[in-house]
Amino acid sequence: MLNSNNPDKTEFQDPVSINVGGQVYTTTLSTLTRFQDSMLGAMFRGKLPLLKDRKGNFFIDRDGKVFRHILNYLRSSSLDLPRDFSEMQLLKREADFYQIRPLLEELAQHESGFLQAAGRSAVLTADVSCQVRTLHFNLKRGPENFELFSCTVQIYTANVFCTSRAVVELLCRSFSYQTPEGAVPPQAEEGQPNCLRLQWTPRPAEMPVELFNKHGYRRLTVAPVPSTESTVVQDARSFVEWMLQLALAEGFRVDSVFPDSSDILNCVSLRFVRY
Repeated sequence: MLNSNNPDKTEFQDPVSINVGGQVYTTTLSTLTRFQDSMLGAMFRGKLPLLKDRKGNFFIDRDGKVFRHILNYLRSSSLDLPRDFSEMQLLKREADFYQIRPLLEELAQHESGFLQAAGRSAVLTADVSCQVRTLHFNLKRGPENFELFSCTVQIYTANVFCTSRAVVELLCRSFSYQTPEGAVPPQAEEGQPNCLRLQWTPRPAEMPVELFNKHGYRRLTVAPVPSTESTVVQDARSFVEWMLQLALAEGFRVDSVFPDSSDILNCVSLRFVRY
């Protein structure tokens, strides 16, 4: 049962116990009235009626869990939220109910800074592999003279993922495929704008250009924005080298390398982070 107190007869004495939505907190009058123009300041200066629960604690029918952050701010005038705090909207609503204006202002600044950081922080991963094939073909030496040739073709595949779409778009502008029709920029995976899959094949010297194009093989080049001079990406090592250059230029740092962190240019998997 809750009892209503007449504000004219309410007497406050330290320490003060408050039941907020079922959670009991103990503090002092000076903490609760730190901001006298707030709702709590009015309540605990006798300006507004208060309820008590059956144990004699002052009762406020609001969210009890988030009140912890309200009370800590009253104690220290500092907004200290955990990094994984996910109830910002609820905290803003409660701060507005209690009309603690300095806290509302700090919450607005905190949220603005968080959004800016969230817009920049990102994770970038790149995995590269190589598939080797032996290709047999005939070369025409004369009207009825054909000679059988064989060559090894290396098909490289790189799967890139980034939590920032802007970085994926930058990579799409930096890399391009060389085709008979000209340079063609790669595209993010359909329905997965954060994923980019690159597949390229260096042309073996003994393989005729016509046959290379006939099989649909494509070379990969890179021209880091804003540069217009392109360079051929020859192999996995060359791709890793360019990914390092592009990622570091965008403010990323290397977070992990597989399989050997001491031999980064010959790795098959890279992970970058940006804060």
